Amino acid sequence: MRLHTELAALRFLSEDLGLALAPRVVAADLSEGIVVLEDLAPRTALDELLRRDGAAAHSDRLVAFARARGELNAATAGYADTYRARRSSSGPSNPEAGHVDRFARLLDEAHRDGPTAILGAPVTGRAETELSSALAELSEPGPFLAFSNGDAEANNILLHESGPADARLIDFESACYTHALLDAVCLHVPGPAWMTVGGPLSARLGDHYRGALAHGIPQAEDDLRFGFGLAAACISWAIVRLQRFALLDTRAPGDHSRPQLVETLEAAARTADAHRAFPHLTGWARHTADLLRRRWPDADVDLTDPTAFPPYTARR
Repeated sequence: MRLHTELAALRFLSEDLGLALAPRVVAADLSEGIVVLEDLAPRTALDELLRRDGAAAHSDRLVAFARARGELNAATAGYADTYRARRSSSGPSNPEAGHVDRFARLLDEAHRDGPTAILGAPVTGRAETELSSALAELSEPGPFLAFSNGDAEANNILLHESGPADARLIDFESACYTHALLDAVCLHVPGPAWMTVGGPLSARLGDHYRGALAHGIPQAEDDLRFGFGLAAACISWAIVRLQRFALLDTRAPGDHSRPQLVETLEAAARTADAHRAFPHLTGWARHTADLLRRRWPDADVDLTDPTAFPPYTARR
């Protein structure tokens, strides 16, 4: 089914919408499980460049990444029915769920049991009310409903190492229509591969993403509307990542995944603060991060210090 989704997504972008944001399908035989795609060489995965040289050496490539994410969301807004028809004609599939149904399940668990109960930090009162508002925003995107490859991270974009980036997004096996601003989370909150993505660079990339998004979704220019959606996406992502607590609690001191989880909560809180959204849920996120710092002394580090942890420091 994933191959069917990938094929439908790529044909939707290139054949239905005429976009050059992903590889073209050259040929396909689903009965044999074969799909031949456009050769994107000599482009390189962005995460490889960042790991090799650091973010400072590739700030322009990161800008291309942010803009490509925004351009994908902008160009596909309003075409959900076209994609669903394309997907239906490509073969069997599960009902489209994407990010939002997964978030709904995990967010529901988050304030009832799991790590919040173990840490003694349940999501209650006004924070719980704000969590419900965040989930409602993600579940009902309105004008922010847009197409995503389902994994908006730096390993899923190929671009030229020098000169014009001419970027292409890849890995559409989990593609779906969802809230566009879920694709912007990776610019503000570290994903699985990174310790931190913050600092002035984060704000710059966020501005480029927003500018590209506004070409297709003009509501992105509304500070209140955009900020609320982005904060909802970031805080929700942090809560989903918190569900890894039990696994991380078994790891040896010094494992990078522990301070990374702390930074995930704190970066989400900083983003929400910057947009003056979800004050009580933000307070809960900071409190939970503090509890993790006390439980894991090895995770009590300042990941906002650019001399020790430059943006896009890789997680070991």
